[in-house]
Amino acid sequence: MRGITITYSYEGNESAWIDATAAFISAIDSDPAAAGKFTYQVAVADDGTTRFHWGRWDSAETLAHVQAQPYFREFAAKVREFAGGAPHATGHDIAAKTSGW
Repeated sequence: MRGITITYSYEGNESAWIDATAAFISAIDSDPAAAGKFTYQVAVADDGTTRFHWGRWDSAETLAHVQAQPYFREFAAKVREFAGGAPHATGHDIAAKTSGW
């Protein structure tokens, strides 16, 4: 399983950030080719400004499908806007994990 961790600082309109992340997650869950194969989580650090995004997917095909969707392109643009430029992104292989979330 592959994954990505995205980090950036954001001090803007919290409602806009929440709405954008909720819309992206809803789009993934509503996409039959991605649901259950591509997972996404977002978090706000205790400092209130640092943002974390964690994406995980089962195959290169699933990732390519998600990246080709309008909802992905729209959200990627929003994240760049929230970050004030390109956020820090680190891809990784999932070596081990618990069975739950």
